[in-house]
Amino acid sequence: MQPPVAAVLEAHRTLERLVAGLNDQQVAEVSALPGWSRGHVLAHLTDNARMFARLAEHALRGELVAGYDGGMDERNAIIEATAGRSATEHRAQLAAHTAGLEAAWERAGEVDWNRPVTFRNADLAATVFARRREAWIHMVDLDLGVRSDDWPEDLAAHAIDFLLVRLPAGTLIRAEDGGRQWSVGGGPPGAAVTGAVRDLAAWLAGRTPTVSPVATEQLPALGPWPPHPPQRPA
Repeated sequence: MQPPVAAVLEAHRTLERLVAGLNDQQVAEVSALPGWSRGHVLAHLTDNARMFARLAEHALRGELVAGYDGGMDERNAIIEATAGRSATEHRAQLAAHTAGLEAAWERAGEVDWNRPVTFRNADLAATVFARRREAWIHMVDLDLGVRSDDWPEDLAAHAIDFLLVRLPAGTLIRAEDGGRQWSVGGGPPGAAVTGAVRDLAAWLAGRTPTVSPVATEQLPALGPWPPHPPQRPA
């Protein structure tokens, strides 16, 4: 499958415009993500681009490397160490690593998207979809005016596909604005949840929807975010 590189570039440009006027005080303020300042969110978005560029550079040479040699501890340490940058430094680093990622993807040919990467034990194409999720979801977390209602409809539908694993077996999801539905297999029929596609995606992503989805009984509790790397059957 050809990944949506152009759609990610559009998300990157939206993010750049969003933070263009950010000042140091705003960077230090709390974000919509519990426990993180806006600086933490920006640090994560910046290092996420660097990490995906690293995976792409190696994949294009036929090499497999870990996204982080030190695992999640290294990832978290980088975020903590760089969250306190000034607004100017955050913009510069975000722009530099975003450009590096886009340049790596630009060198990828059609067959390269199938090259394996260690991220979620997937292929290079999967990192494009992941970066698009990261950009749009964390733009909401920055609390600078982008809301889940601003997410592209196809991004919202993709997020639902990705996040279905958070729901109990038997759950049925229906999008009222488009007629799409999703079901979680592996069990007897459970709750049926309906709502607008962007609201459903926001709820599944643990963000506040504009209008909360409704269920036949009550909204099911959400399980953990899809694990990385994916859990293999025993």
